[in-house]
Amino acid sequence: MPTNVLVAYGTTNGSTAEIAEAIAEVLRKDGLSVDALPARSVPSAEPYDAVVVGGGLYAGRWHKDARRFVRRHGKVLAERPLWFFSSGPLDPSASERDIPPVPGVRKAMVRLDAREHVTFGGCLREGAKGWVARMIVRNGKGGDFRDFDQIKAWAARIGQELTS
Repeated sequence: MPTNVLVAYGTTNGSTAEIAEAIAEVLRKDGLSVDALPARSVPSAEPYDAVVVGGGLYAGRWHKDARRFVRRHGKVLAERPLWFFSSGPLDPSASERDIPPVPGVRKAMVRLDAREHVTFGGCLREGAKGWVARMIVRNGKGGDFRDFDQIKAWAARIGQELTS
């Protein structure tokens, strides 16, 4: 039974990190040892029995840290149970329907035999980094569209799969 789980994430403004922490919290309650870490700070995926990788979506692409993590650790990831998540839509669509992975994530899923991908709503608040992000907030298109009940339910399914 896998017991040591990594939740690696790429984030710019912190909302994807908060999703990763919520996933880690659920998995810990299932009795698993879990590290939730920024993808760029993970030296090796080797010590982990299972991995969850998440990234914020920016202009139709996964956060660069998530993409680089998957490329850098691909060989190890392909040998372990692997799940992907994305965060991004700044509307309620992610809670209303399944949003497929963007093309780059879909390719990585196939290449690494990832078990599942889910897209969660995003969050963009006042003070966000980046010119585009600030314009989105200034134009009233920001907000918090994350559904933490949906996030925790998905994490619970992962936990059940890893502990059964």
